Amino acid sequence: MTDCIRLDTGDTAPDFALSNDRGETVSLKDFAGSRVIVYFYPRANTPGCTTEACDFTENFSQFDDAGVKVLGISPDTPEALAKFRADHDLSVELLSDPSKETLEAYGAFGEKKNYGKVVQGVIRSTFLVSVDDAGKGTIETAQYNVKATGHVGRILRDWSI
Repeated sequence: MTDCIRLDTGDTAPDFALSNDRGETVSLKDFAGSRVIVYFYPRANTPGCTTEACDFTENFSQFDDAGVKVLGISPDTPEALAKFRADHDLSVELLSDPSKETLEAYGAFGEKKNYGKVVQGVIRSTFLVSVDDAGKGTIETAQYNVKATGHVGRILRDWSI
């Protein structure tokens, strides 16, 4: 497998401006003065991605009480994300990155093993980003190749949230 970008604690979080499932543009700068979980997932309405999004939704109040926003990013279209939200009554902000530029900037797209084969695709990844008052994000925690099942519980247990 080839090397790709990997962000780590203290790195600058790449900014982005992506459409959400309602067609509005959302950027990291919109969360100035906040902490944000940015998680990348392969495809809306697939089993693992649904599990992860539903887990974030079920624990939404804990993140909200801690002042932590949650953003899920995938290469899906805004229309597919709207269906995903409606199908599962999701609370998290869903963002569309069909160009995969943001996925690549975070190291969340590239070569990965899928059923023993090396393929190009979304690398399920999660970041805790602290966004300063000027809108610049800094990575607090970065995790790559996470498993969807139990991931949100591990975040709540292991991260300072």
